[in-house]
Formats: sequence, structure tokens, C-alpha cells
Amino acid sequence: MLLKLTGSSGAGKTTLAFAVADRLDGVVVHDFDEVGVPDPPIPPDWRHRTTEVWVRRALEYQARGMDLLLSGNSPLGEVLAAPSAPLLDGIAVCLIDVADQDRRDRLAVRDGGRWDQAATDAFCGWAAWHRGHARDPRFRPDVIIDGSRPEMAWHRWTTWTAGDPRWRTHLIDTSGRSPAASVDQVERWVTEQREAHRSGRLALARGWTDKASRPTDHGA
Repeated sequence: MLLKLTGSSGAGKTTLAFAVADRLDGVVVHDFDEVGVPDPPIPPDWRHRTTEVWVRRALEYQARGMDLLLSGNSPLGEVLAAPSAPLLDGIAVCLIDVADQDRRDRLAVRDGGRWDQAATDAFCGWAAWHRGHARDPRFRPDVIIDGSRPEMAWHRWTTWTAGDPRWRTHLIDTSGRSPAASVDQVERWVTEQREAHRSGRLALARGWTDKASRPTDHGA
């Protein structure tokens, strides 16, 4: 299955993913940007093309009996719309978030302080969008759909509502938490999703595109 840590830059998703790698048997960890990032201005469809690359990589691992834990910016809607997504045995997405000031403080010292005020503002805006998207598929879908590749299958989820059990993004807020505590949370989330998959309780198990939309209380 594909386990996706998403969110805007500065929240710690890649650090957490690799920190938990040695704790999980049968899970391989990668970062989305490993395959290369184009120089700015980045084409609007670059993330969509690369999401499909990683979905296909997850399918390769799946065939070998392994799950992929992937960190990167692609939210749930982009993962579900990737052409090959329905072939995955399971999909689970977790939003790694942090308070805006913490994000700004981290970005100020990251990559040699390369991010200016405009860039950090953009990262905070992207983080706010992620929060809205995680709660409700109807929140500004144009942000990821406009300018997209024609093969992206947005119709798979654009009629869903926030009550659809398949629209579930777990939230881990790293604000004020020690790295160790956040790593424990990620490990727990991965373990719970894999167990849900094994027991047939995972909402985004293979066949999710055929399920009728129905409300849920988002319980355990």
C-alpha cells in the first residue's frame, strides 16, 4: 500500500519519515523530490506527473510484498486522481502540520536561509490550503486541478463530501512537540493503517472507486 505524509514545507514530514524507517518491517521510505525538482518556475503539472511516478513505484514495491511510506507535498486529492492509483492495494494519507511561526522559524535556517519573506508566506498559504483540503474535498479544488494534466482523474472524488469515509486525512501537528514524540505518532499512524488494511477496515482499500459515497462520523 501507499502511505503518504503530505503537507507544506517546514513541518518535518521528510525528517519524520526517515526517522521511523528502521522501526517498520516491510516498509520502504522515500522522499518525493528524490526523482528531481525542476528549476523555477516549476510547471503546474510537475507534481501531478511525479505523483504518478511514485504511485507506479509503490506498485512495484507492492508486487514485492512491501509498503511505501512517501513524504512530499501531494495531498489526498492528487494521489487519488493519479492514473494508476486504483491499482494500489491501499492508500492512506497523513498531513504533517505545524504552526505558521514555527514553520517560518524553521525555514529561516533551512537550506542556508535561502527562503525570503515571499517564499515563507507562500509556504504558509499552501499549509492553510492543505488544512482545508484535508477537512473537505470541496475546499478550493481549483488549486490543484487548474492547469493539470488531462489524464488526472479528478472525477474520482470531486463529487464527494467531507462525510465520505474515503476522504480521510489524518493530522499530526508537530507544533511544540519533541521530534521523538512526533516520530512515535507517525509510527503509530503507519501501524494503524497497515492493520486496518489487513483487517479489511481501510476505507481506501482496492476497489474504493466502486464504493458509493456515504456519510460517516469518522470514528475509529
